[in-house]
Amino acid sequence: MEIDHVGIAVQDLAAALVRWTPLLGPPTGPPEVVPSNRVRVSFLESGASHVELLEPLDPDSPVSKFLAQRGEGIHHLAFRVADVDRALGEVIARGGSVVDRIGRPGARGRRVGFAHPRAFGGVLVEFVEVP
Repeated sequence: MEIDHVGIAVQDLAAALVRWTPLLGPPTGPPEVVPSNRVRVSFLESGASHVELLEPLDPDSPVSKFLAQRGEGIHHLAFRVADVDRALGEVIARGGSVVDRIGRPGARGRRVGFAHPRAFGGVLVEFVEVP
């Protein structure tokens, strides 16, 4: 399993891009709204992986709550999988908790699903189905 991206929660996407672009280069495309997660995101390339900057769209979104509790910083670790539903099912079969029982629409036109941080020692893990 390969790392697809590291998600970083930010208050202001434009300001975050000013910070991160000198290190990683320009975003891979324009910012994208992900309605299922209530965020606006931008991806920056880092070798075979990416850094995803996540800006909340509303004060009740999970990323807004994360920012209120912890401030800006690493929000999740995402892994590439062939089948997001299978990956989530494997977490459940091992007795782990999940946020999503099946995949949902994510950024870049991909299906995603999240395992609860309890399943991985406090780390929110995302599975990204790559065609």
